[in-house]
Amino acid sequence: MTTAGRPKPGGSALRARVYAWARTLHLYLSLLAFLAILFFALTGLTLNHPEWFGEGQVQKRSGTLPGAPYQAEEGVDWLRLAEDLRALGLRGRVAEHGTSGEMAWLSFRAPGYGADAQVDLKTGRYTLSLTQAGLVAALNDLHKGRDTPSCWRWVLDLSALFLGLVSLTGLLLSLFLRKTRRAALLSLLLGLLLFGGLALWAAR
Repeated sequence: MTTAGRPKPGGSALRARVYAWARTLHLYLSLLAFLAILFFALTGLTLNHPEWFGEGQVQKRSGTLPGAPYQAEEGVDWLRLAEDLRALGLRGRVAEHGTSGEMAWLSFRAPGYGADAQVDLKTGRYTLSLTQAGLVAALNDLHKGRDTPSCWRWVLDLSALFLGLVSLTGLLLSLFLRKTRRAALLSLLLGLLLFGGLALWAAR
């Protein structure tokens, strides 16, 4: 008697082992990747419709930093300047910085957040432009890996690997089940033709 959902007992021992490994990997990888699948599914939708959530709030601020002057003989003390700006509540990493005459500018970036500062190197007088786009924008930036630390890139790479293995082990399982093998292959072919055709049409 053949158990439903498993290869026939007459198959080779290697075939049975591959089936067992594929089933185990598919189950536990799916559980491990559950949150990643849900995250990328939802943020894929929000990325496609940014107009649903607005442009975010922009604030202007000005004042004087206490640590001026920031210009020394060896150049601008960028570390002290950045830390004094962070003391104002700025966050994220310094994405860009530079000087123009006696003025310095720094751009702080984090997912869903941006702060652009201009500082007089002699007097410490500053102006700030803060953009806080909200939770959805932060999640969208995490999806794209924009303005994120390098360790998050590893999370994205591992998520891609997990999702690929979940797909491949699912395909492998469908090939082992004789009753559904033909339907699975036809569905796979239909999906490839449909997605591939839409991708080619969109890329024109």
